[in-house]
Amino acid sequence: MKLQERVGLNIQELRRIQGMSQEDLAHRAGINRGYMGKLENAKYAASLDKIEAIAEALKVDPAEILKPRS
Repeated sequence: MKLQERVGLNIQELRRIQGMSQEDLAHRAGINRGYMGKLENAKYAASLDKIEAIAEALKVDPAEILKPRS
């Protein structure tokens, strides 16, 4: 699995665990909702700044977004 896909799936999983919509997460991270959807679907690659903002919005360490999937 490519890192871009892993990041998208991890963001999606963490968001769902917290019961958050894409729109909620995008708003909290200061990101456009459409862009967030493209990140989750691995259409776009997230910059380190975006990963950090998303992690902060999810209240997780950025490494959680990059970690290998089981």
